[in-house]
Amino acid sequence: MSMFKWDVVNPGPGEAVAPHQRLAWGKTVGLGAQHVVAMFGATFVFPIVMGLNANLAIMMSGIATICFLLIVKGKVPSYLGTSASFVGGATAIYTYTGSGGPGGPADVTGAILVAGVVLAIVGVIIHFLGAGVVNAVLPPIVTGAVVMLIGFNLAPVATGTYMPSDPWVAIITMTAVILMAVGFRGFLGRIAIFLGLIFGYLVSWLFDGLFGKTSLPLPGNADPGPHHRVDWTTVKDADWFGFPKHTADGLVGNQTLAGNLGAVGWHAPAFSITFILLVLPAVIALIAENVGHVKAVGEMTGADLDPYMGRAVAADGVGTVIASAVGGSPTTTYAENIGVMAATRVYSTAAYFVAAIVAVLLGLVPKFGAIVNATPPAVLGGITLVLYGMIGLLGAKIWKENGVNFANPVNLVPIGAGIILAIGNADLKFTDDFHLTGIALGTLVVVLGYHLARFVGPKGVDDGAIIAVGTTGAHVEDHAPPHTHDHKH
Repeated sequence: MSMFKWDVVNPGPGEAVAPHQRLAWGKTVGLGAQHVVAMFGATFVFPIVMGLNANLAIMMSGIATICFLLIVKGKVPSYLGTSASFVGGATAIYTYTGSGGPGGPADVTGAILVAGVVLAIVGVIIHFLGAGVVNAVLPPIVTGAVVMLIGFNLAPVATGTYMPSDPWVAIITMTAVILMAVGFRGFLGRIAIFLGLIFGYLVSWLFDGLFGKTSLPLPGNADPGPHHRVDWTTVKDADWFGFPKHTADGLVGNQTLAGNLGAVGWHAPAFSITFILLVLPAVIALIAENVGHVKAVGEMTGADLDPYMGRAVAADGVGTVIASAVGGSPTTTYAENIGVMAATRVYSTAAYFVAAIVAVLLGLVPKFGAIVNATPPAVLGGITLVLYGMIGLLGAKIWKENGVNFANPVNLVPIGAGIILAIGNADLKFTDDFHLTGIALGTLVVVLGYHLARFVGPKGVDDGAIIAVGTTGAHVEDHAPPHTHDHKH
């Protein structure tokens, strides 16, 4: 296959390396390792907070990346790491209170697999009808809102689940992540989450030495008794080499929070309409993410990648299906790795194949997985305070970059209602078996409410009866020529 034959180049200072080119293999392997480190932190942190196996997630991210590169014919250099967009849906499944009670890891991966199929179908539609069809159904006001409500809905998980196990460790870790993300230049700044995890681990170990055991609550255990913050019993028992084991049968709830993460490995997915609907809103976030990333890579490489937009979205869907079919995590194109390309100006897909192979090999080291699983909950608390907030604010970034006008009540009213429903984790009961909660309910109100408001609202007028902050219709009339009022942007 031609995409496995790269032109070997030796660029001068500041010269870019195109996707179909590569450096000498020694340098390519080094760049591949850099891509592994870039995707590493988030790719294994998110499976943990979704109650899935980190080793399996890393391994399947490598396999999904190879599939992605094949489907896009090597035109869109990208790494497929674990998606953050499904964390809210997974949390909703684990805490579901309707008939049949909460779900387990197999329900989470089953719902994610269906979401992957839907994403792949959307990719095929984009391929044949063009990216404009996405904008018609999911304009930036809607995609920004869905990304925002997914992030902010998770606030109680960071503050109420992880943080109480040691609030000071959480705040110190959070501060370190902020300082490193902003203070470190280039590559180190891009892996601030990963560095923050190591830093938090060290702080927890130091606190154990200085202050001894703690009796603060652990996730899922309000009264755990005296315990060390860092417990490596499972690390000592883990093998150096082997395949992730099978998930124990009948698991319900997030095993991370029950301190039983070792029970989750590979498994067949389970399917339930209720749980699928809790996860489907993440597809909107993934469409926005993939489209944005393809455009970013296109701008960086100077290539017109719009013809490959549909392929990229479909390939991410296929990657998610393959990963979740065996109990792995959902995938998405990674901004972290796009950042590495921006810093190095090396867009070679050869480096991504190297990264994917390294990821698959890492997945075969159970001891590594055990170290990841032993991350103190308070450290995850510090990291998720930053991560969930960043996911939420990425929604605002979508609004800003697309110039969304909140003086228009069509944008302001339904979107505001949907976001509050999601952040407040509202619960709307239809039958004993079927509830719509939090993210799913908020997304439905945002999408349907926006289109309903557009249908009902006056055409060609940007602001209506509601007074927006700092301006009203009358104010504009007084200070602008009449003919500009209806076309104000």
